[in-house]
Formats: sequence, C-alpha cells, structure tokens
Amino acid sequence: MSRINSGDGEDTFKILVATDIHLGYLEKDPVRGNDTFVTFDEILRHAQEKEVDFILLGGDLFHENKPSRKTLHNCIELLRKYCMGDHPVQFEILSDQSVNFGFSKFPWVNYQDGNLNISIPVFSIHGNHDDPTGADALCALDILSSAGLLNHFGRSSSVEKIDISPILLHKGSTKIALYGLGSIPDERLYRMFVNKQVTMLRPKEDEDNWFNLFVIHQNRSKHGATNYIPEQFLDDFIDLVIWGHEHECKIAPTRNEQQLFYVSQPGSSVVTSLSPGEAIKKHIGLLHIKGKKMNMEKIPLETVRSFYIEDIVLADHPDIFNPDNPKVTQAVQAFCIEKVETLLDNAERERLGNPRQPEKPLIRLRVDYSGGFEPFSIHRFSQKFMERTANPKDIIHFFRHREQKEKNEDEINFGKLIRRPASEGTTLRVEDLVKQYFQTAEKKVQLSLLTERGMGEAVQEFVDKEEKDAIEELVKFQLEKTQRFLKERHTDAEEAKIDEEVRKFREARKENIEEEEEEVREAMSRARAHRSHEAALASGSSDDDLMDMGMSEQKTNDDSDAGSSASFSRGRGRGRGQARGGRGQISTSRGASRRGRGNTTQEQSNSSRNYKPVSTPTKNMNIIDAFKAARQQPSRNSSAKNYSEDIIDDDSDVEEVSFTAASKVTQRLSSTSTSSKRSSQSQITRGVDFESDEDEFDPFKSTATSRRKHR
Repeated sequence: MSRINSGDGEDTFKILVATDIHLGYLEKDPVRGNDTFVTFDEILRHAQEKEVDFILLGGDLFHENKPSRKTLHNCIELLRKYCMGDHPVQFEILSDQSVNFGFSKFPWVNYQDGNLNISIPVFSIHGNHDDPTGADALCALDILSSAGLLNHFGRSSSVEKIDISPILLHKGSTKIALYGLGSIPDERLYRMFVNKQVTMLRPKEDEDNWFNLFVIHQNRSKHGATNYIPEQFLDDFIDLVIWGHEHECKIAPTRNEQQLFYVSQPGSSVVTSLSPGEAIKKHIGLLHIKGKKMNMEKIPLETVRSFYIEDIVLADHPDIFNPDNPKVTQAVQAFCIEKVETLLDNAERERLGNPRQPEKPLIRLRVDYSGGFEPFSIHRFSQKFMERTANPKDIIHFFRHREQKEKNEDEINFGKLIRRPASEGTTLRVEDLVKQYFQTAEKKVQLSLLTERGMGEAVQEFVDKEEKDAIEELVKFQLEKTQRFLKERHTDAEEAKIDEEVRKFREARKENIEEEEEEVREAMSRARAHRSHEAALASGSSDDDLMDMGMSEQKTNDDSDAGSSASFSRGRGRGRGQARGGRGQISTSRGASRRGRGNTTQEQSNSSRNYKPVSTPTKNMNIIDAFKAARQQPSRNSSAKNYSEDIIDDDSDVEEVSFTAASKVTQRLSSTSTSSKRSSQSQITRGVDFESDEDEFDPFKSTATSRRKHR
C-alpha cells in the first residue's frame, strides 16, 4: 500500500489536530501562569512549519467562559502571528457557508474574506468551558470569529432537534465532509440521540466518496447512566471521530468494531487536574487524508510541564508501617519525602534532554491511609519543596479506599445486555430488559400477538414519559390490525388455524422493522391523544386548563378553539397536522443548499385523534377468545395513513412534533440519520485505509475492508 507523504500534496489534506488547550488556566499563578500560552505557541508553530492546510480544534480553546483581557490578547496575538500571511490556501469549500457559519455576522470562511490575509485557517467547535451563554448566546470563539481569526462551527441553538450540516472541503481528488458538534450537556444530548433527534446530513452527490470527519466534545467515558455519549450512538458512515473533552492523550486512532469507524482522542495540551490520565505524554496530531486513506502522525509537545504521579497504599507495607507505633506518622512522612525526591530526580533527567520544558515539574503522591493510619500536616510537608515543584501545596493527597460491596450473582448483569446500533437509538434501556425477560421466560408466558420490540417501546414510553395508556393502546392497535389481517385471509374460526395465522403475521411484522416502528409510533400517538382528550374533559372545558395541558406537550397556535368541542376530538398531544423533519440533502455547490417544507396529511392527523377505544380483552383470554370478544365491538374500517415522506425543516414558527409521533421516518431522503446508516451498511466494503509510522499502530497498516452487510 502506498504511503501518504508530502509528495502527494495536491491531493492530500494535512490537518493539525488538537483539543482542550484551556488558554488562561491558572494565569495568575506565578509559576504556571504562562504554561497554556507557551504550549499554544508551540502548537501553532508546528502548524506553520508543517505547512498544514488548516488547524482543527476540538473545543475548550479557553478555560473560562469569559476569558480575561490577558488571555484574549495573547490568543489573538498568537493567531495573528502564525495564521496570517501570504501563503495560499490550497482547498475549496463547496457547501453552503451560510448554513455552516450561519450564527456569524460574516457567514463565510475567513480565508475567503477580501479584507483578510489568512495563510492557515483555524476551524473550531466550542467546548463545555467556552460554550455560548447569555441572552445573545455568545462565546469567546465568536469574538475570534468576528475578528476573522477563527472559523467557529458546530453550533446548535435547538434543545429538541439537531441537524449537523457538514463543511464540504475539496482539494484535488480528495473530498472531506467535516462535521462538528459543540458541547451540549451530556444528559440532554443522550436523550436526543435516544429519541432520534440528532441527524447528520450527507452530501447528495458522490455520497460514498467523501471522507467523513466528525469533531465532538462530550464525555466519552461513562460517568453515569446518561452522563456520557456512547460511541454506538454515532452514525457508522463516519470514517474518523476526533473526540474532545477527555484529557487523557489517546491520539492513536482506535477502531470501533461495532460502528467500524476510528476514534482519535488527542487529549489536553495542559495539565488541569492531577490525575493519572494527565500524566501521559501530551501530543498533537498531524492528520493526512488522501481519498479514503488516512494517516495520523503523533507530534509530542515539548513545552508541556512534566507531571509525575504515584499511589502509595500504607497497608501494603506492614513491614515498614505499623499503625500501633506512636511514631508511624513520622515514618510515613519520611517515606513520602523519599518518593518525592525520586520523582524530582526523574523530572530533572527528562528536562535536561529537553531544554524547552519548564523547570519545575508537577508532583502528586496519592496516599491511601486506610487501615488505622493518620495523615500528617500537608502544609508543613509542602514547605520542603517550595522552590523545586510547581505545585508544592497539593503534592500530597490523602484518601481512604472504600471497600466495594459484594455483588449479588442473581442481579442482572447490565453489561451483558444486548446493545443495539445508534440507528435504533437505544442501549441499556427498559426495552432491553423487556426483551431479555421474554428471551428467558417460560413458553407459557411468551408473547403470541405482540412482538418483544413493540412491547419494549411501549414500556419505555410508560416509564420514561409516563404515558399510562401506551401499553393498552399498543395492544388495541395490534389486535385491530391482526383482526383485519385474518378477515382479509378469510380465516375460519378454528383455534389452531387462527393461532398459526397469527404466528405467521407476528413473525412477518418482526422482520419488517420499518413497519413495526410505524405501528408503535401510531399507537403512542393514540395514547397521547387519548390522554389529552381525558385531560380536556376533566378540566371542564376551561380555556386556561386546556392551554396548560397543550403547553405540557408542545407550543400551539390554536388558542381560538381551545374551548370548542373540536378540541376534544383533536387533543393536544404531539400528533399534530404539521411536523418538522430533517432537511433535504446538501448540494455540493456553494450557496445551493436546498431547503423546503413538507406537510403531513391531515387525514392521518384526524385518524389518530378521532380514534375511539375498543374494549380490551381480559387478561387471561387466549387468542381465539380475544377475537370473539372483540367482534362484538365496533372497530375502525380504515387503516392509518402515512405522513408524506418529504418532510423538510425550515426556520419558521412551525409547530414542532417529536419524531416518535411521525410515520415513515426511515423512508426520508438520504440526509436523515437512519437512511444514512442504511445506505452505508448496504456497502460491501468500507474502503478506508489507515496508516501509521509506528509499529504500535500495526492494526491500521492494512486496508480496512471489512464491512457489515445490510441487516
């Protein structure tokens, strides 16, 4: 396989990748105050010397949301020094820049501004430290963007739905679709992924020939049930993810075997917490992209202050420390002094080999004093190293190890639950437990009419959104549909024959995922409409009560008919007549992004709202009894119709509807997340090569030709 090198310049993108620079961190500290500026200077100098096409930053350029004048001044000074000049920019932008940079008063890339002379463009998303705030939702990156020194992208103003539109870059024969998503509270973004409210738009032309690069700034490691973003949530058509926010340097791309993309975590360029992850050598990356081939070159940062950390468990040294000895505290202190001296010697040897590294290192000893020991005075200890370390006041950290409770073997092992791809939007959820239950349940309690998937979705609605009628409405809906199926097949009223036909019908529904999802959405829409109808009746037709009920679901424009009888039949749920969907596919010429509007059919809306419940069969009925009882009740004659497929997003004040109430989402344009995943999964091979110059990256030297077939 040919190696990507500088000789391939006319078709090769060279991108300097860095995240979490945290300019201004400890700027008032007399020793560490300039660390972030010195390292940022080194990063920009590497970009200039390597003659990169552009710099890509993964968030947290600033440590504070409102950086000081000193921090802003130093940042602007460095960007002007290294990123402005006469060197021509070798790539073009093909996408509609008014969409990519729509939040700016200058909605175009800075190097195309006739009043500026940019030699190295900088593209950056915002992180959680420098995110937009205030009435105008501005951040420090917007100041740099207005000054023409940086291109801020990946912003999203909506808290309900996100459409990620890529910046389409073109150089020679190489095309890059650069996606970005600025920091969003993890719990909120997790919920949006689960509810399928995050859509990554794809180029309309040559969809499979674009190198898809995604920059994100979220928790990657799990800090709670929803306080992180699982990699499985991201679309599998992505080729490489640059993951910001995590400070541990894992810049060598690792392959996600489920989604089949690579993830690079550059980490921070400054030590902001004295933790083991920060002690790993800091690097930035020089990413080469040619066609569908990529290579990440690790560049060590030489100006980062060295950091050494070591753990000491006093109970592990019974031959040295006896908690009953009255002089044990002095012995522990002497032992810690010896450890610090050893770490200082190591730091001095490293600094002699790199004169650009700051003189005083960071030292941290974490001392576990559980087992009857007592801590000594940290302040007195720090006096011994005031002139030799950069953090004398917090060298020692005392803590007690907490014993973990023994796990009950009978408890459910959530780590072994089945995980579904991001297109289905779920991991470790209630519906997983439902599916696991029916997989292990006895045969006599297995589902005969419903599917595990449909029941799981209904239970999920019942638990997460308190839709008390969700399960009941799903049962009614499936019962009606099965009755119509049997009537069309002219099945005789014989129990064995009915059971067999129902089983076949159920298996057919399980295989048709799209139709099953549509059925569940219709049933949930009924449940919401039914709940709204009951709430309206209970409120005594009060205008104020109806308005409160409607606002609990969504904004409404129907104030005039709030007290009319028509509002009772319509309900105030999410199944509105109009809906917002994903945007149309992106045109690959500047200024030609296609946007429009699509309306749902009114007949579908009325069909779900005017639904009258059918009496529910008793719990212990078998299938034949259920059908006999149901025949005595009136049922709907017409099946529910589908929403129109071309549902386009627009910026007008159109009532918003959750995707859970929409139909045929999976049949939209290829710009939607699910159809993007389906089209990408139908390919036989991925065609993405990854190369590396080091032996430790051997897995990336071979062509990644494995590709999942269409499910």
